[in-house]
Amino acid sequence: MWLSAGDFVGEESLAAVPGLRLATVTAVISCTALKIAREEMIRVMHEEHDFSDLFLKFLLDRSMRIQANLADQLFNSTEKRLARILLLMAEYGQPGESEPLLPRISQETLAGMIGTTRSRVSFFMNRFRSLGLIEYSDRIRVHKALLNVVLHDHLQDNNF
Repeated sequence: MWLSAGDFVGEESLAAVPGLRLATVTAVISCTALKIAREEMIRVMHEEHDFSDLFLKFLLDRSMRIQANLADQLFNSTEKRLARILLLMAEYGQPGESEPLLPRISQETLAGMIGTTRSRVSFFMNRFRSLGLIEYSDRIRVHKALLNVVLHDHLQDNNF
């Protein structure tokens, strides 16, 4: 799952047995994280209602993203999953950004994110590039036309 600035990680620990790790997070770019003790988080949620509202909205949004990711994994082709994760990383749908450069990310990492092999990612990345949907050498530039892969299955005919 791709996270953005201001997102929470480790929220599962609020409901888990203290000390039990349920998830692992890996940063693909340099970032700063703030560690909040479980007890402090629970206290703030009880006392600061604006924060509780914000956190609840985040949890609901995260739940919807997890459901979308599961449906994506179950029902979509590798090609469509790759297109979707590239678009999510490019944050299409957010105002003001057009064809942004993605952070440096390896094909191996992309493969892990969509549940396939690096060779399949390489195949589809080359295909997307030859069709003018992305550009890359050092970093990936995603073009809005890649949305057609996700929304309209335009490249579905050559999938296997």
